[in-house]
Amino acid sequence: MSLEITEEIIARQTPEAQAIIRLLLAKIAELEARVEQLERGQKTPQNSSLPPSTQHPHARPQPQKRKSKKKRGGQPGHEKHQRPLIPADQCDHVVPLRPAECRRCNEKLSGSDPEPLRHQVWELPEIKPLVTEYQRHRLTCPCCGETTCAELPVGVPQGQSGPRLMAFTALLMAYYRQSKRRTAEFLGTLLGQPCCPALAVKMQTQVTAALRPSYEEAAAELPAQEHLNIDETATREENGKAWLWTFVARMFTVFAVRPTREATALDVFLGERFRGVVICDRAKMYWRLGRLQWCWAHLKRDFQAIIDGGDGQAKHLGHRLRRATCELFEHWADYRAGRITRAALLRRMGPVRRKVERLLLRGTQSGSRDVRGTCRELYEHRHWLWTFLRHEGVEPTNNAGERSLRHAVIWRKLSFGTQSVAGSRFVETMLTVIETCRQQRRNAFAFVTAAVEAHLALQSAPSLLSGV
Repeated sequence: MSLEITEEIIARQTPEAQAIIRLLLAKIAELEARVEQLERGQKTPQNSSLPPSTQHPHARPQPQKRKSKKKRGGQPGHEKHQRPLIPADQCDHVVPLRPAECRRCNEKLSGSDPEPLRHQVWELPEIKPLVTEYQRHRLTCPCCGETTCAELPVGVPQGQSGPRLMAFTALLMAYYRQSKRRTAEFLGTLLGQPCCPALAVKMQTQVTAALRPSYEEAAAELPAQEHLNIDETATREENGKAWLWTFVARMFTVFAVRPTREATALDVFLGERFRGVVICDRAKMYWRLGRLQWCWAHLKRDFQAIIDGGDGQAKHLGHRLRRATCELFEHWADYRAGRITRAALLRRMGPVRRKVERLLLRGTQSGSRDVRGTCRELYEHRHWLWTFLRHEGVEPTNNAGERSLRHAVIWRKLSFGTQSVAGSRFVETMLTVIETCRQQRRNAFAFVTAAVEAHLALQSAPSLLSGV
């Protein structure tokens, strides 16, 4: 039941009760206005840089697409997809099966079918570790009586873990995001390889030392790149706050864990030699580089924030800016797909650019302080919105940087960061190798194994830039 409190009802009360009722009604109206204001200005992944994982799946708006009446799974008449059979000579075992008698009259059968029905079963072999024992004999000299012990061959580790085991363990932790304890349990349970968390840490340290020259070679190549996608995300190191940076070039990626988000991290990796273009968000530490392309995917969320949090006039401005952004993405998609030439792209972007800049200039006079500040910043640095039109190869979004961080962010959520500086070096090194191998379509396990083998043999580490 709800009771509407009218002035007539209030007038029938005593003066003291009337004062209390009016005070409570004013408080209720104030709270309702506050709630409405908070709901309008609430940050979501659609209107801010918040990651999608921060929003509960049930809180997301349902898509407007109508639900299909078809059942789940393959539809009647769809093309059949199955694994192709490998040639019989590549099978480990071939078992011929011949019927002994006729299924109707029980007459004995003989001969062979020239084209038998082929059925192949795939199975894992019994997994047993390969153990090699090196017996180092100590012999006494008959002349002087000195005892001499044989040395281990070059490339044989001092510990009990071989190169492939070390590479596999490192990838279990870095690529497949397993904890030290679960990695040790996996090795012992499935591979029959005795292991404990302390041994996993020891192998982690050895792999980091083996891969570090490859990492430093790639990092030294960053200043020579024509354009880089750069992004950063918060992480933890020794229970303190740190930042994970990513530098994405065309054919390789470098990660770095640093205790600060300031521009000093950029100075360490780019220095004064860098003359390329940086694709990034609007964070101010990038401004000193001076050659930027602001990410339009971030701008689209900024325009959605204007729609969600502004008054009527600001909402109208946000809708028009968002429509212009969608138009920009349509033209860029046509260019990426090869449907239009670069000259046609530049021709189509002319009206879009004029429309956006005109709307931003109008937004600098908005009655909303937030909208006014956003539009003023974008208008004053509007040349950073269109760098992709002046430099071929530069994209209008920082999607490459954000995609490179996705694996690292999931790993961070599971591990809660690193517990030491050595752990941070392992994280940045392995992430660099994993992402670079993915870009170059190289086998990460083969690369890490080769690096460990070279490290044990006191040889040069393989290069991450050989595929560039």
